[in-house]
Parts: sequence; C-alpha cells; structure tokens
Amino acid sequence: MTVTLADVAARARVSAATVSRVLNGNYPVAEATRERVLSAVAELDYVLNGPASSLAAATSDLVGILVNDIADPFFGIMASAVQSEISGPGGRAGGERLAVVCNTGGSPERELTYLTLLQRQRAAAVVITGGAIEDAEHAAALGAKLRRLTDAGTRVVLCGRPPAPDTGAAALAFDNRGGGRALTDHLLALGHRRIGYIAGPHERTTTRHRLEGHHEALSAAGLPARPELTVHGAYDRASGFQAIGELLRRDPDLTAIVAANDTVALGACAALRERGLRIPDDVSVAGFDDLPFSVDATPALTTVRLPLHDAGARAGRIAAGREPEPPGGVAVVSGELTVRDSTAPPRG
Repeated sequence: MTVTLADVAARARVSAATVSRVLNGNYPVAEATRERVLSAVAELDYVLNGPASSLAAATSDLVGILVNDIADPFFGIMASAVQSEISGPGGRAGGERLAVVCNTGGSPERELTYLTLLQRQRAAAVVITGGAIEDAEHAAALGAKLRRLTDAGTRVVLCGRPPAPDTGAAALAFDNRGGGRALTDHLLALGHRRIGYIAGPHERTTTRHRLEGHHEALSAAGLPARPELTVHGAYDRASGFQAIGELLRRDPDLTAIVAANDTVALGACAALRERGLRIPDDVSVAGFDDLPFSVDATPALTTVRLPLHDAGARAGRIAAGREPEPPGGVAVVSGELTVRDSTAPPRG
C-alpha cells in the first residue's frame, strides 16, 4: 500500500501542512517537531511522488555522502575525495554534480532518515563511509533502504565499511582485521608481552575487526587475550586519556598500548606523560589510520596507514559512473604498517 503524506502526519502527530514544510524546507519548524516528522518518514519509508516533485521523472545530479562526524579527519578526508571526483568532468549537465554531506553523528536513526530523504530526492548516488553498526534490526532496515535505492537506479557505494550483501551496493572494505594484527605483531616482535588495548565503541564493525586482529596476533604468539586489558570508548581523544588510568590500575606494568585510532592514541600519550611516563622508553603507543597529524606528534606515531583519500576518490568515481564496480561488487582495501618513534623494545 502506498504511504501518503497524511499517513506521515498521523504517525508524527502533526498536520499534513507541517509535514510538507519539513520536507520542503521552506518554512521554520521547531526542531522537536522536525525530528518527529523525519522519524515518521523513515519508519514509513515515505517517498514523495507525482508532479509535485520536480525530480519525479528522473534521477537528479545529487550525490549524498554519509559520514559519522565531518569534524573527524578520518571522515573529512574521504568526503573531500568523494566530492572532488563526483564534481569532475564525468558529471552530467555540464560536468557537475551537487554533493551533500550528511552528518549522522553515529546515530543509526539519522543514517536511515538521510537515506530516506536522499531516496525522495532521486539521488544519483550515495556514498556511505565508515564502519557499520552491529545491530540485527538496524542491519535489516539498512539493507531494505539500500535495495530500494539501487532498484530505483541510485548507485550506492560503501567506503570503508563491510559489504551489504544482496543490496546492489558496491563496497570498498578496509582490512581492519589485518591492520590490527600487523600492529600487535610489531609490538610482539619488539618483545612486548603486557599490551593494553583501547578499543572503540562495542557496536561498530571497525572496533570488532581491529580487536579481532589484535587477538589473532596474541593467539599466534601463544599468549592469552586478557580481556581485562581492553577498555572500550568513543573514537576521540578523551577516551584515550581516560582509558590509561583504568588500564594502569588493572596492570601497572603495561609496556605497550594499542589505540583504536590515532586520535585515541594522542589522548593516551597525553595521559601517560601526565603520569610521568616516557614514550616509548616506558610505554610504547600505537594508533590506527595514519591521520595527517600522526607524523607530527611527539614522538611521531606508529600506526596503520589507511589510504583514506584514494579509497574516497575511487568511491567517488564509482558513484559518478566513471569507474566500474570491483569484481563481485567488493574490494578489500589493505592498510600499511607505518613504524615511527612511538614504539620501541620494552624497558629492561
């Protein structure tokens, strides 16, 4: 059964006119009301049809780029690279496409809402960056959204996240598991055996895969995983800073720290220095991603370099139809262990 504007209004407990104002963006609406309307749109999978939409007859030149946090260089680098490619000479109508960056804040509800709105606008392409949320209900809803988009002719590219089978979406998936193993293998080769791990949020695929790589390296070396030496938190500096106190409380003799990403690693370094510990003389620290500031940190940060710009640019070319999808619709993008001054053999 076709969902109507009246259905959305009933679900959001507002008038049809208010729904129209929110969707058209041509009249101020209270933020709480706007959120209710957008939630109803997402829940009912409402898509505007008919002559009222100037885009009803054909796919537009709009490209949506979904990121968790545009202020995070990890996402900013990829989004910039995507935009540089989709706005290039391969675009329609004089070679230009309009890129819209959608900042989800890591919210699964916002992710679904943005996809619904992009579907309504007949977006030419959608690029979704970063790891996926590991929740069965959300995965099912996301899969349904992606199938509707691709069935309608929208190109969907997942950049830096695992494939979404049976949705028609292409995927450029980072080898987070391999990178996580390479980091811990490096520390083990230096002689470290008491290694703390500052992980990202529990619900993210990126977190799980990097941590699995860490555990694989420990297992291959005949060492137990020691779950008490893993602390979870957000992918930010504050999490790295706070985690150090907890890890040192659990094991004051740690000789190395693996951080969820470079930003977390810098927070960990600051906390170690505040406690009078030297890096790497007393504690080695390693990050992940090789963000631009990592080489300029003091000491320069050992990390896994992900080709964020190259992956974003490739996703942009696929989204613009200027490069074919990888064979089978999936390509694994490997990282590269980059050893710098923040890691060294353990003290005496």
